[in-house]
Amino acid sequence: MIYFGRMLDKIRLHPAGKLPAAYIANLGDAQQNVLDARCCRFLGVKYADLRDRTLAGGSDDELLSWVHSRGTPRTDEECHIFNRLILKLGWRDERSHVLPQRIRDSDLEGKSIETIIDHIESDEGRDPVATRAWDNV
Repeated sequence: MIYFGRMLDKIRLHPAGKLPAAYIANLGDAQQNVLDARCCRFLGVKYADLRDRTLAGGSDDELLSWVHSRGTPRTDEECHIFNRLILKLGWRDERSHVLPQRIRDSDLEGKSIETIIDHIESDEGRDPVATRAWDNV
């Protein structure tokens, strides 16, 4: 699950006041198209329940096990398909209109950014093209 760990990190950072302000509006599952909501729907858990369990403590692996015991059972194939979907968001889909503005807002124009995940990686100082991040999924 390529996004799951990132979502847990955001959950942990938010109450500590360490989550960038730009990320706060996209927390949770209230907005259908944000990554948190997509991930929670795929896993079959409510964001609020996952948030509460995460803040109670535990490693990412423990939290994923907790999700698997309470959420929608998923096969390895379904997880692979979900990962590939997340990697492609913003490329010729319903999120395509969001990406150019995010690139401008982040002063990343001219970078090789084709997807939402490319933008996140670039915005946080990683180069997904140089590392071929998609090969590790």
